[in-house]
Amino acid sequence: MNVEELYEYCLSLKETKECFPFDKDTLVLKVRGKMFALIPLEKPELQISLKCDPEKAIELRERYACVQPAYHFNKKYWISIYLNCEMNDEEVKYWVRHSIDEVLKKLPKRIRDEYYQS
Repeated sequence: MNVEELYEYCLSLKETKECFPFDKDTLVLKVRGKMFALIPLEKPELQISLKCDPEKAIELRERYACVQPAYHFNKKYWISIYLNCEMNDEEVKYWVRHSIDEVLKKLPKRIRDEYYQS
């Protein structure tokens, strides 16, 4: 997966919005106003930072060398996946969707229900 494919996939997910709140080289993707992914565009190796269930984050870091604690984020809840072919594209997409679910979990039930039912 290259950066364009990753970007297009993320934007294809329901209600995803993009912004650059930190600088012109750091793409942030949000759903319902909450960040679920960060893609640094100028890094030499393509990576994406995602919110993750803490137990699953530990499992992923143990299973894959390409999964690391996310830089400048709460290491308990955020991971960075380096897209170096160790993890296949479908699994990366799964973790992107998981990140959205993790973000939505923290929102009021009414907002979660609206998102999943629309």
